[in-house]
Amino acid sequence: MQENTAICIKNLSVGYPAKIIAANLNAVILSGELTCLLGANGAGKSTLLRTLSGSQPKLAGEIHIFTKQIEAYSGKELSQTVGIVLTEKIDVRDMTVRDLISLGRNPYTGFWGRLNRKDKTIVNEAIASLKIEKLSNHSIHTLSDGERQKAMIAKALAQETPVVYLDEPTAYLDFPSKVEIMRFLHSLAVQSGKTIFLSTHDLELALQIADKLWLMDKHKGLTVGTPDELKQNGVLENFFQCEGTYFDRGAGFFRILREV
Repeated sequence: MQENTAICIKNLSVGYPAKIIAANLNAVILSGELTCLLGANGAGKSTLLRTLSGSQPKLAGEIHIFTKQIEAYSGKELSQTVGIVLTEKIDVRDMTVRDLISLGRNPYTGFWGRLNRKDKTIVNEAIASLKIEKLSNHSIHTLSDGERQKAMIAKALAQETPVVYLDEPTAYLDFPSKVEIMRFLHSLAVQSGKTIFLSTHDLELALQIADKLWLMDKHKGLTVGTPDELKQNGVLENFFQCEGTYFDRGAGFFRILREV
């Protein structure tokens, strides 16, 4: 493993006792990089994320987080190491944005969940980093999809974990919001040294902003590389074959053929 390896998976199989969704997965994720996971619906992207976070048991193989296998972490240690942002919407009527973000401090606050001065400072910094100060006292259920996603990312920041997983963080967002979130996450990885790993269907955004891509296929497993590597060696155009499109290697993106 490289010195800056944050996550390493070896011969990993994920899924459920009665159904293996993906098997024999081998790859690494580096600290300080934004890695995007792409694949068709049903390829197992969400299952892989849940497994890497420890919220779903692996079926076989190894998951190393920094220097330890995931099983060696206590629940508290894991919650202080890995944060995860899922796509499920929170439907709570009596919780403010600040309340939600404060939940990110639970791994540190003990049984009663009381915030001390340091905890409150960290929550304020998370709110400021996403520029959602004006929303801090709003109820969660009143937020737009983009605002809610920013609040969930701020919660993960308040958790102060060196690893952050995100499942479809740009889903349901308009294009400017997608770009804003992706640029923020890349900046977060570079400036803080955090490991940012996310699943997405936004291929064009991933090609432009990701440091590494994981291409997940039910039959071929994982293919890993930089966007440029996967463009130049023909992997991308073969992986995302779709009638009516072709990959323009010169431009580095897919073009749609219009019917005459």
